[in-house]
Amino acid sequence: MKYVVGIGEALFDCLPEGRKLGGAPANFAYHVSQFGLNGCAISAIGDDELGEEIVETFEKVDLRYVLPRVEQPTGTVKVTLDDKGIPQYDICLGVAWDNIPLTDEMLDIARNAEAICFGSLAQRSEISRRTIHAFLDAAPRTAMKVFDINLRQRWYTAEVIAESLNRANVLKINDEELDVVATMLLGVSTTPGKLIAEDPEKTRLVCSDLIAKYNLKMLILTCGAIGSYVFTEDEESYISTPKVVVADTVGAGDSFTATFVARMLQGKSIREAHENAVQVSAFVCTQNGAMPELPENLK
Repeated sequence: MKYVVGIGEALFDCLPEGRKLGGAPANFAYHVSQFGLNGCAISAIGDDELGEEIVETFEKVDLRYVLPRVEQPTGTVKVTLDDKGIPQYDICLGVAWDNIPLTDEMLDIARNAEAICFGSLAQRSEISRRTIHAFLDAAPRTAMKVFDINLRQRWYTAEVIAESLNRANVLKINDEELDVVATMLLGVSTTPGKLIAEDPEKTRLVCSDLIAKYNLKMLILTCGAIGSYVFTEDEESYISTPKVVVADTVGAGDSFTATFVARMLQGKSIREAHENAVQVSAFVCTQNGAMPELPENLK
């Protein structure tokens, strides 16, 4: 059996309307499974009620998981929304997903993975970082290894980003993160939040340089309400973001990544996968929380 894996944080987003299961890798695995693929969420949980709730939720949606229980509590994140539904995160320290142990079951899944999605946040801890790196190193060379960078607060370093890019073959990044990475890894001077809006050609050059420097097959760049790009060495796809009534944008980027990966694995072209990813992420923006059920016309 082949797996499509999200490895890293599994946690509860504490939103204004209540608690919702989330964490980018867990969101990715959930959405991939909605397209008929064998999604698998790998993280760690505490020996507590929240950990049990994560297990029950994954079982309810028939999502494969590997969630070893550790001494630390199950993770939570306080999420506040601005007037456009854009989330701000207050991420607790010393939680279970900071302490993901490497297990034989994880390595077995890694050897049978056709795609893996991972980010920078769970790598703030050396324990989880070692586990994620070992998992990636055990996967087949042919697997899609998607670094969905997800820069949060201060929880990243140039070293972690560079090491992750060296293990990845696809980078998923948003416009604000691109400014940070361009400065940090390429020495490109940018005005935060202005690179794409003010200089699209410079944006293309930065993306091309990242692809070349880290031998990436693909770079996916999302720009919020503006649009999104997919770059390869010799191809570019751009699609404007649909106008929708936004409930919140929590998990929208993760659903985009999951849809794109699922459709590529199912043999779709880059353009077709991109179009479907845009449609799904727009729908998720109209829903509360990161894991809504998709309507049949989007699956």
